Amino acid sequence: MEELAQVAPAFVEMAHRIVWATAATVDERNRPWTRVLHPIWQFDGERLVGWIGTSPTPTKRAHLSASPYLSLTYWHPNQDTANAHCRAELCEDDDTRVWLWENFLSAPEPVGYDPAIIPPWSGGPTSPAFVALRLEPWWLRVQPGALMSGDPTAEILHWRERD
Repeated sequence: MEELAQVAPAFVEMAHRIVWATAATVDERNRPWTRVLHPIWQFDGERLVGWIGTSPTPTKRAHLSASPYLSLTYWHPNQDTANAHCRAELCEDDDTRVWLWENFLSAPEPVGYDPAIIPPWSGGPTSPAFVALRLEPWWLRVQPGALMSGDPTAEILHWRERD
């Protein structure tokens, strides 16, 4: 098992290149639900945090209330995959929402974009339809697709938070 400083940069590079992730939560009866979301990740050398601009739907609220965890999987047609299992929290304060909005606006493409293109969010970052979903990973996995084609230099990277 590698250190976070070894895995996080590879994870962020792959996630920001692939952009869209399948995200899973569970409902109050522990049944899985999936959706496709667009996270942005930040690694400061010691801590990795993900952020998603999303709508605070009753379903999402109920799922995160029942279990404050979210699992993400990125997949690319070349078979690159990256996974993150995270603690998740909806952040509804204006400062965080404005900060995240600006972060997406200023990030380079393809992860950067203008959130105002989403019709319910056209009112800007303090619109009631826009919240920030904060992700704190406790487990990461990065698998380059080259591993499946037998590349001897390709390796799977794993990280798990210490208990």
